[in-house]
Amino acid sequence: MAVVGGLLPPTYMAPSTKNKTAPLTFDLPLDLVAKIKAARKGRGLATASEVVRLAIAQFDFEGCSPRHEPHRQISVRVAATQRAMLKRYARTKDASVGELLRLALEDLAVRPARPARRS
Repeated sequence: MAVVGGLLPPTYMAPSTKNKTAPLTFDLPLDLVAKIKAARKGRGLATASEVVRLAIAQFDFEGCSPRHEPHRQISVRVAATQRAMLKRYARTKDASVGELLRLALEDLAVRPARPARRS
């Protein structure tokens, strides 16, 4: 592929990644937004999306019982397989994807922040 002036031709597409993600937007109460921030810091995660993916991976959706509260909307990226799994459980639990995500995030243990390194 010819590179002209340090730029690739407009038809160039980045190689696909092994784990594709897709956007997922849902409402959260402010205390869960704060919990995501604390989990990011405490676990050394770079993004809210990483926290959400971890919560989804660790949560027992089979045994959950969704409940309803006021919310705030956020947007994160999750793997297509996690998105499909969430939609499947939402149908079987007669709940929204957002409700299931809130349960997963509430269940996520927040580790204390790591102490700052001394120079």
